[in-house]
Amino acid sequence: MKHRFLVLLSLTLFFGQNIICADAPAVRERININRDWRYLENDPAGVDSALHYFQLKPYLLPCANDFIIFGKKHQRPEGNPGASVAYVKPDFDDSGWRQLNLPHDWAIEGPFNIDYTGSTGKLPYWGIRWYRKTFESVESDAGKQIYLDIDGAMSYASIWCNGQYVGGWPYGYASFRLDLTPYIKVGQKNVLAIRLDNPDDTSRWYPGSGIYRNVWLVKTSPIHVEQWGTFVRNVRINSENAIMEMGVNVENRTEKDVQVELQTSIYLQDENGHPVGEEVSQSVAKNITIQKDSWASTRFQFEVANPKLWDVDTPNCYVVVSRVFKDGQEVDNYKTPFGIREIKFTHDQGFMLNGRKVPIKGVCMHHDLGALGAAFNEVAAERQLRIMKEMGVNAIRTSHNPPAPELVSLCDRMGLMMQLELTDTWQKGKRKNDYNILFDDWNEADMRSMVRHYRNHPSVIMWSIGNEVPDQMTDQGIIIARNLTAYCHDEDPTRPTSLGCNKRDAIFRDIVNQVDIFGLNYFHKTYPLFKEQNPTRRYHASETSSATSSRGEYFFPVTTDVNDSRSGFQLSSYDMTTIGWGCAPEAQFKMNEEYPFMSGEFVWTGFDYLGEPTPYNKDLTNLLNFSDSGELEKARKELEELGKIKTPSRSSYFGIVDLCGFPKDRYYNYKSYWRPDVPTVHILPHWNWEERVGEMTPVHIYTSGDAVELFLNGKSLGRREKVHSYDRLIWDDVRYEPGTLKAIAYKNGQKWAEEVVETTGMPATLQMTPEKTVLRNDGTDLLFIRVAVVDSKGRVVPRSKNHLKFSVSGPAEIVATDNGDATSLLPFQLSEREAYNGLALVILRGRYMEQGKVVLTVESKGLSKQKVVLKVE
Repeated sequence: MKHRFLVLLSLTLFFGQNIICADAPAVRERININRDWRYLENDPAGVDSALHYFQLKPYLLPCANDFIIFGKKHQRPEGNPGASVAYVKPDFDDSGWRQLNLPHDWAIEGPFNIDYTGSTGKLPYWGIRWYRKTFESVESDAGKQIYLDIDGAMSYASIWCNGQYVGGWPYGYASFRLDLTPYIKVGQKNVLAIRLDNPDDTSRWYPGSGIYRNVWLVKTSPIHVEQWGTFVRNVRINSENAIMEMGVNVENRTEKDVQVELQTSIYLQDENGHPVGEEVSQSVAKNITIQKDSWASTRFQFEVANPKLWDVDTPNCYVVVSRVFKDGQEVDNYKTPFGIREIKFTHDQGFMLNGRKVPIKGVCMHHDLGALGAAFNEVAAERQLRIMKEMGVNAIRTSHNPPAPELVSLCDRMGLMMQLELTDTWQKGKRKNDYNILFDDWNEADMRSMVRHYRNHPSVIMWSIGNEVPDQMTDQGIIIARNLTAYCHDEDPTRPTSLGCNKRDAIFRDIVNQVDIFGLNYFHKTYPLFKEQNPTRRYHASETSSATSSRGEYFFPVTTDVNDSRSGFQLSSYDMTTIGWGCAPEAQFKMNEEYPFMSGEFVWTGFDYLGEPTPYNKDLTNLLNFSDSGELEKARKELEELGKIKTPSRSSYFGIVDLCGFPKDRYYNYKSYWRPDVPTVHILPHWNWEERVGEMTPVHIYTSGDAVELFLNGKSLGRREKVHSYDRLIWDDVRYEPGTLKAIAYKNGQKWAEEVVETTGMPATLQMTPEKTVLRNDGTDLLFIRVAVVDSKGRVVPRSKNHLKFSVSGPAEIVATDNGDATSLLPFQLSEREAYNGLALVILRGRYMEQGKVVLTVESKGLSKQKVVLKVE
């Protein structure tokens, strides 16, 4: 805590004089202001020269003339930038603008366009947009500090309050704070105007658009704990007690020196981050003298008896309540969540958590929420994490950007470790307008702010300073890595830094010594070389596998040749092929076991995500991808007319589950290996192959057992036993005949698990399975309903693609529908969609402050209509 943001360290852009009485009422409020914004899809003509300057170089945001941002001077243009633009004026009539609630991702509304690049999801994410918000300031706001906290706005945000330019932040993934105090009209209506400028060609995946995370109004006394101004760290931990050290920064935004008293109490934390139960510890009160319009820090220790450790299996969390008193009156109350745990990366045994070896079973996750786009929703994010944890995941890598704050809190309480990553590029870019434009001016501010924001969260076990940056092979890259690591260590000396490298020869360069844990993307076959090159170096596998598949698609013959394992822009779910740099899950499992110094892995990826539909990133010029005769003829005509075949793929195939969260076959491979104590056996493929009677149709099985016997129509096809714990079991010589496949798994000679796959009848009806039956009426709660096309016996018909139509009555609305098909260009907001290989998904949201019965209806031609009754309360 040697350094402090001089404006940006505390992420408060502070302009002008701030004359406030020091004995203001003791209030700290954090008010969500997501509701009732106005939104416009264009930019006014005649932008004045100052605003045009920011449009051209938005990373040169203004600050007070004498202020320095981490040693770099930035000139603030004279006057009030953008003041002549009508949209920033408080009396502007925005009644004709669209009314909406945040978080909001304008681009997910589409429409998809097959001519757009697939790498960013074939969605129109670029452009300039405006948001306006009118809010009331109450009389009791007099004498308070008023801050605007924005958790994420994509991107190059510029903010005005009552027509006055306040400031902004360029990096769309960063959380930041602005000081509204000089501009607020106490007891009156106030108007915020926010301009976003999201350039084209900024990303290798779908970046999203808009104010896509939460926005808050924070009200404090002028004497208060600064934003992210606390840090709790371990000193010593054993079973009897934990000695913790804490640092606190307190600001004094008055015109005179003050003396305050800081009192600190420690409690267990409930699932909402609030103190619960009796006080478990407290620190000695500290007296602090703070000069006018300045800040001061203090450090102290406290002891927690019989500490409840944070662990992946028992994610116990605590909260520190810091109370600031002046003249005996409480003027601030600040809560800091934390956990008590010890982490250690070793050069021989990998990762240790609380003194025991815990292999990292991680997945990489992009920030979109599938059909919801980038607009953050805590319920949807928790669902994604729950699906991953059920598979056996114990760690998440936020690829390749800082996450939403709520995601980190979810991982805290769900027992999921995290690697938080800053960026995908440094000085050398991968796209024309990506982070390399910002890097020189903003890398220190963005790095420090991410670390300071999340350094108290027990789920965070390491910081990643970048991913596959081209600079990894340059001398300048060595300097950059050294500096970024220094910023992390300065803000948080308790956690290691890492860097995801995709150049094998980087290990021969000094960049390997600039981070604490060297991250390797792939290169699983060269782990012996890495160990030989530097036997005391600590490593982890920051990306692994890159296997690709489409849920429920199987192509013949079954082969490791990627060209024979794709058709019609889909990829086989036999899980035999990967992208060239990757490997099958079993190959990675083998290396993890043989080389435990690698600490574990982060698989690419947990969920499918919007954009980057490798290997269908570009339009095609050959017909080898088409095996279906109808698709082949259509593609041939398109190739003759256009000279290319347009690729419809708009989302990835890398996920272990699809965009809906429906498991692919690979899910059961990972679950079998990562959760060996859970009885699991999974058969693939499905058994509806009427065109293959008598033909060889291989059967693969994933299991957590050690042996499986397979039966076809009651006849044993033999018993296979694992040689290694990670083996899949394969029957290559199965001739297809309709009927029943049954797999019985054994473990230690005892029956362990059983699964049956049957040839189904024709589609007969629809089946809806809601993940819950009650929605909260807070306007944010979501309900996910799985829709299946089933036969007369209730079995999912695995190749069905029936057209489904949805309708809802009561106080709820359909937010989105999806089916997991990476090639579908139907807008997610439609209330109709084809099933994809038997399944579809509907997402409902309850209406704000309404209650009552909800009826969701699904119908399809030739099938019986189905309804499900739900409730909003």
